[in-house]
Amino acid sequence: MTPPSIPLQPTHPNTLTGSSAQPELTTADIEPMARAARAASRVLATVPTTVKDAVLLALAALLQQSKPAILIANAADCDQARAEGLAPAKLQRLALTDGAVDQLAEQLRAVAALPDPVGQTTAQWRGPSGIDVKKIRCPLGVIAMIYEARPGVTIDAFALCFKAGNAAILKGGKEAARSNRLLASLAHRALADHGLPAAALTAITTTDRAALLELLKQREHIDLVIPRGGEDLIRWVAQHSTIPTIQHYKGVCHAYIDTDADLDMALRLCVSGKTTAPATCNALECVLVHQAVAERFIPALLSALAAAGVQTRACPQTLRLALAARLDARLDTSPAHLVLASPDDFGREFLDLTIAVKLVASLDEAVAHIDRYGSSHTESIITQSRLAADEFLTRVQASCTLHNASTRMNDGHALGLGAEIGISTTRLHAYGVMGLQELTTQRYVAIGTGQSR
Repeated sequence: MTPPSIPLQPTHPNTLTGSSAQPELTTADIEPMARAARAASRVLATVPTTVKDAVLLALAALLQQSKPAILIANAADCDQARAEGLAPAKLQRLALTDGAVDQLAEQLRAVAALPDPVGQTTAQWRGPSGIDVKKIRCPLGVIAMIYEARPGVTIDAFALCFKAGNAAILKGGKEAARSNRLLASLAHRALADHGLPAAALTAITTTDRAALLELLKQREHIDLVIPRGGEDLIRWVAQHSTIPTIQHYKGVCHAYIDTDADLDMALRLCVSGKTTAPATCNALECVLVHQAVAERFIPALLSALAAAGVQTRACPQTLRLALAARLDARLDTSPAHLVLASPDDFGREFLDLTIAVKLVASLDEAVAHIDRYGSSHTESIITQSRLAADEFLTRVQASCTLHNASTRMNDGHALGLGAEIGISTTRLHAYGVMGLQELTTQRYVAIGTGQSR
């Protein structure tokens, strides 16, 4: 199955399988690496589903068997990152726990259980000439992903790219080098055990911008670049790439509490949407509250947020309600928990235990606010009114709109896609959670009986 020209083991010393002290990539290393990935992608495009699923299940078992080593490597990454002053939000993304490793293994099993999109017929018809035409799904080819902090991305991205028949070049951040190195070595072991090329996964780390720029020039060998991380990284990659990019841009996610909302549900969804994983792109960043329910809802919301350690940046009307409620001793309005919002606090991705709250006079005003400040990521309405929900879901143009659900539900696993390579806020070639189908394209197959023109 494996062509002789494709080695079963990575050959470049900077692929993430060796010791922690590895030489930096140079620009001369990039083109051969990309060329090897292209050769591997031709093999992967025809690998049977049963073999792909067997690799993923083997990797899931290896993850759980290697959990102590993974946690030790990740702890060393976290210690070094903390000593070097990595921001708290990125530290949260960097850390792996016992449960997180189990979840990675479970996501591998979930991807293995999903239907293989490669070769699926999406449409078929007979043309005017009598020729039979099909559209079928096929791999994109080689996908390069550039990301920060999250070592779990190494597993998720490999699994999805691999199941969809693509080779993956994964450039993780230096802060997760040990974790990524170990995770990639486990993937290479699963590949080798099934006779597949190691270049199906090329995992690299480098701080050399020249080498990264060279990677972004490999249009002949790489079909798609996906940057996933901070706003600065995404803008830099989009600016310099000669390869098409899909941008997983910032998540400025709103929840609108309508006049007919179940306020107990709204309170639970707002607090959990902010606190369960504040450093993720689908975390809730702003709550819009209809003024008709504000007097009943705002004191309870601010009190619950303060109890959870969240600082609220409140509009003037919200602050006035809070101060009035304080007279009844219903909440703590100390600066640690409640401050007046600045104009920049709306449209801001806090990625921390901080949230903005604003009163609105109508659903129209809520939609207008989201149109102005949203990032096309995730937006939710909490209401018992089907009419209001339908209007919101129709008018708000985000990659995912939700009714009576947390913005945290915009996630590949939660939506039943097994895992995700990210959440695209661009509209070409994918919009929203990117699962297996989004990592394929479509081509035509036509069967004739001698037709010509």
